[in-house]
Amino acid sequence: MTATEPSPAHTPTASFELNGQPVSVRRNHPHLLAALREELDVTSPKDGCSPSGQCGCCTVLIDGKAVVSCQQSLDKVDGSSIVTLEGVDETERQAFADAFAACGGLQCGFCIPGIVMRAKAQIDKKGDSLTRDGMKPHLGAHLCRCTGYVKILDAIEMVAQGTACAPSLSNEIGGGGAKYEAAPLTLGDRGYIDDLRVPGMLHAALRLTDHARADVTAIDASAADQADGVVAVFTAADIPGELRHGLIHKDWPTMIPVGGTTSCAGDVLAIVVAETREQARSAVELVAIDYDVRQPNTDPVAALADDAPLSVWGTDSNVLSVSAYERGDIDDALAGSAFTVSETFQTQRIEHAFLEPESTLAVPSGDGDDRSLYVYSGGQGVWDDRNDIAAILGIDRSRVTVELVSNGGAFGGKEDMSNQAQTALAAFLLGRPVKCTLSREESFRMHAKRHPIRLEYTAGCDAEGRLTGLRVRGIGDSGAYASVGMKVLERAAGHACGPYRWHAIDVETIAVRTNNLVCGAFRGFGANQAQFAMEGVIDRLAEQVGISGWEMRKRNVIQPGEVWGPGQIMDDGAGGAEAVLDEIRAVYEEAAASGKAIGLGLGLKNSGLGNGFREVCGAVVRFHSDDDRVEVRHGWTEMGQGVHTVALQIASAELGIDPDRIDVIVDTSRELGFGQTTGSRGTLMTAGSVQAACQAALAAGCAPDVDHSGEYVVDWTQKLGDPGVQNPTIHSCFSYAAQLAIADPETGAIEKIVAVHDVGKAVNPMLVEGQVEGSVHMGLGYALSEQFPTDPETGFPTNMTLRSLGILRAKDIPEIEVRIVEVPQPRSPYGIKGVGEIGLVPTAPAVAAARRAATGEWATELPMQP
Repeated sequence: MTATEPSPAHTPTASFELNGQPVSVRRNHPHLLAALREELDVTSPKDGCSPSGQCGCCTVLIDGKAVVSCQQSLDKVDGSSIVTLEGVDETERQAFADAFAACGGLQCGFCIPGIVMRAKAQIDKKGDSLTRDGMKPHLGAHLCRCTGYVKILDAIEMVAQGTACAPSLSNEIGGGGAKYEAAPLTLGDRGYIDDLRVPGMLHAALRLTDHARADVTAIDASAADQADGVVAVFTAADIPGELRHGLIHKDWPTMIPVGGTTSCAGDVLAIVVAETREQARSAVELVAIDYDVRQPNTDPVAALADDAPLSVWGTDSNVLSVSAYERGDIDDALAGSAFTVSETFQTQRIEHAFLEPESTLAVPSGDGDDRSLYVYSGGQGVWDDRNDIAAILGIDRSRVTVELVSNGGAFGGKEDMSNQAQTALAAFLLGRPVKCTLSREESFRMHAKRHPIRLEYTAGCDAEGRLTGLRVRGIGDSGAYASVGMKVLERAAGHACGPYRWHAIDVETIAVRTNNLVCGAFRGFGANQAQFAMEGVIDRLAEQVGISGWEMRKRNVIQPGEVWGPGQIMDDGAGGAEAVLDEIRAVYEEAAASGKAIGLGLGLKNSGLGNGFREVCGAVVRFHSDDDRVEVRHGWTEMGQGVHTVALQIASAELGIDPDRIDVIVDTSRELGFGQTTGSRGTLMTAGSVQAACQAALAAGCAPDVDHSGEYVVDWTQKLGDPGVQNPTIHSCFSYAAQLAIADPETGAIEKIVAVHDVGKAVNPMLVEGQVEGSVHMGLGYALSEQFPTDPETGFPTNMTLRSLGILRAKDIPEIEVRIVEVPQPRSPYGIKGVGEIGLVPTAPAVAAARRAATGEWATELPMQP
């Protein structure tokens, strides 16, 4: 406590009843949510929107009414009765936990406690008359980025109707069942990083730049240093090791030093550490920065000009990467075509909008040269986090341990470090635990987004509609730092041809550095952008030929043994492309016959990194002799997609034991995985390594108290465009999907999406359905309403609240029907292909075609209805 702070005895307080008990809290909290979380340690209400009342995660009952606690002042609730999920009757809590587990009504779980409280209020009011459709309008205050709301509404209806259920997990591959940790996630009992508290913990806040491109001439932290509660202020001058970090290129400064130049709106210049979060956030505004402001590069095409200034300090070119390949004589193929199409498509920048803002807790131990660091991270690659943190601190990797805390959604947006490095630096230098949680606005500015890509397509076909030649030129705005931008544009190039056979092909994509926000990994990873264009071309050609969109695709769909765009000879797994097309035919023809406006999208998406990377995954199985428990350890990030459940289900099936005996642990004490949890490879790689570990355990008689290790390796791919390989195997595996958008023929409003997905083998069909439903929700937003633009004059984002992003709410979601097809993938455990990223690849083109059928207008830009 500083001398200027009032003593606790003289601090004004507010009093209310919390979960049946009288409590008093300091009245100077900015809102009720802060009082609950920061003073009372009631953590089921979550902060997902930097208190602006736009996510619903902090919903509680105040005098029986469901309200968002971040919008309630302490004066307003003084004397009220407040109930959080911790205080709900245990029988009722169990009913919600069982229903959400049985229905698959959650994935990352961050939004669910708030939704449960809203549902409870409606059930208290309406009883068993409440239906899923009746609940939809009441979820308007709530965002869920994972589920698409389908199974959430199923679960709420089950509780309202009093339907009994006993959720369990099958011990068979493909048997389905409840998600691992479903109950504690539903009830808010499984903590995220910002829910963690340790003795002596300090709080930190980051000072972000005021300009996207500016020379930093001075940093004055003296006012911040003297502010109430401040313990320290650190800048780049305090970094003992490497200044920069990055997943592929080490080009992203942890903080911009004096004499350096900012390159985007997310750059950090200082970190302020204080006794409380409010003190840190207040003081960080006092850090004064002097700049020599420069004009930012915000147009990726202009940034390619020879006379364009460099976008990023420390680089020598605005071209981040070029991905190119060609096969056959493209000019002859196009010249000999009966029909051709030339069109330019433009996709938009998209914000991930995961519900849990980034948070890091770093806890040091030891002193001096013996000091080590334990970091709690919600990132998608804890080993990359560890390696970069150690390099920044200038210490051996062995002195840094990064523990993965299952996060509240990621979708690719938590691959790059956000605040891990700055938080670790502060804790290491101070010798005290430090936690830093980003505000929603800081999150918007700092993490990588989905690439806006300009795609020029020229394509041809013969008189019967058989495809001939394809030329593609793409320019992607990758923002300032590399992240994985070069890989996204490489993936867009590889997938530019869609799941079709072409006689000749010529593709080039360029990732461009600008001073816009960094772009990197996001569910679909370049395939979404490319497929919007490719499917649009297919539909335009079909119209010229005079055949249906389904028939056009049927005549050209890639088959096993045929050469795919970049030259890869497709294996038997490629049969999934025609299989999903055949499965959707009946509903396609039925909807067309009924007079509906319809649109079809067909897509493929690789699983795994491919392109010549050697991918390795390990797992450990350990039997405990003292309590009959079995541990399954792996190295992948659980972010709602269900990788823990996959590991549990496979171990149960392989070992022939009850799933209830098994504990699943992300083990970062040893390298059980390499690289990021990305590219739809978590299920595939986890399945292979856990299977191998179980087989090792069985071979050893399931000996107790020893580690039985297994490994799964993919080492048979080659790099895109490798001139030394005629038919490179770019990817070890693909999944396939066909989606049908059914729309009102007068308005073009989407009434239903039918999503048919080949996943090779559905380890847990209910979780697969949930992944697809959530992906379709995200894909509809991508197609129709979502965007995250930046100001062309400043490079700063213009949409700075969750509501401004255009994310569809529960009432906006049409009916979603999911059908699973299983065409096994050769050389893959259980035939698995993956589903996490393919889910929204066909959605936007299907919606575009349905709207074309209704309105007569072709779409060339996303979103179509901003």
